[in-house]
Amino acid sequence: MHILINGWFWGQSTTGSGQYLHRLVEHLARTETGTRFTLLTPKTRDWRLEIEDGASQSLISNLQSPIPPLPRQLAKLYWEQIAVPSAARRLGANLIFVPYWAAPLWQPVPTVVTVHDLIPLLLPAYQGGALNRLYTVLVSATAARAAAVITVSRAGARDVTTHLLIPPARVFPVHHGPNVAARPLPDDHELAAIRAKYDLPERYFLYLGGFDVRKNVAGILAAYRRYLDKGGDPAVKLVLAGRLPDADTPFFPDPRRIGAELGVSEQLHCTGWVEETDKPLLYAGAVAFLFPSHYEGFGMMILEAMAAGCPVISSQSPRAS
Repeated sequence: MHILINGWFWGQSTTGSGQYLHRLVEHLARTETGTRFTLLTPKTRDWRLEIEDGASQSLISNLQSPIPPLPRQLAKLYWEQIAVPSAARRLGANLIFVPYWAAPLWQPVPTVVTVHDLIPLLLPAYQGGALNRLYTVLVSATAARAAAVITVSRAGARDVTTHLLIPPARVFPVHHGPNVAARPLPDDHELAAIRAKYDLPERYFLYLGGFDVRKNVAGILAAYRRYLDKGGDPAVKLVLAGRLPDADTPFFPDPRRIGAELGVSEQLHCTGWVEETDKPLLYAGAVAFLFPSHYEGFGMMILEAMAAGCPVISSQSPRAS
C-alpha cells in the first residue's frame, strides 16, 4: 500500500492544520504496517521532512512538486486540484490522504479527507467574498466524492452528514489527542520562570488562542466583570494569551478596548504571542482556563489545559464540552 499525503501545511506548523499534519506524520513513522507514505510538499518552499527521534523516516519519503507563479490562493487551488492528484497517478499511489478540507475533484485513486470543521459553511461571518464562497462549494462537493471522511469529533461527524449530505457509513470520527509536550509536571521554579518571562500575575484566569469573534473573548471579559461585581477576588487577574488583533474590527474586536469599557484594564494582562513550548506552563499556572467559544471543530486547547492539570470553564458548544 502506497499513500500520498497532501503536505501543503507542512511548513505552517503553528496553524491547527499544520500541527495536525506534523503529529500525524510523526506517528505514522512509528507504525510498522508495511504501508509506504509519500509526503508531497511544494518545491517553491524550503521545507524539509524532519521527524522526531524514535521514529523511522524510512517509512515516509518527501517529494517536492513545483507550483507555477500564481497568487497564493490560486496556487493553493492548483496544488489541491492538479498537483496532488497528478502526483498520485504518476507515483502509482493507492490512496490520497488530504489532512484538511480540500479533496481534489479529480480523484484517480480513492481519497480520504479530514474535515476539521465547517466554519466557512455554517458561520456567516466567516464565509468571505464570492471567491471564498465558491471555494467552499467546491470542497464540499469534493468531500462528498471521497471514499471516506475523517472528522475530529462526533459533533463534527453530525455536521458533515447533515450539511454535506455524506452517508454516515463513510464518515469516521477520529478524536484529537494532546501533544505529549502538553503534559508537564512543572515545579515551582519553572512556574516562577514562566511568570517572569510573560510578566504574569501570581494567580490568574487564562484564555489562550485567537481573537476572532467566534472565540467570544468579549464574553470572557463580560464574565470577569460580573465575577468582580459579585465579590470575586480582584487579586485573580485575567490573562489573555495570543497575538492581539492588528486593528479593532467587528471580526477581530480588540480586548483591550473592551476591557477599558468594562473597567477591568487594571486586572487585564495581554501576553502577546506565546511560544508553543511555553503553553503547558501557562496552563499549569492558571486558576482555570476559559473557553467560551461559539463554535469549534474539536477544542484542542481544552485537552491541553486538562493535560496540564488546569481546570476548564467552557461554553456548552457540543464540540467543546
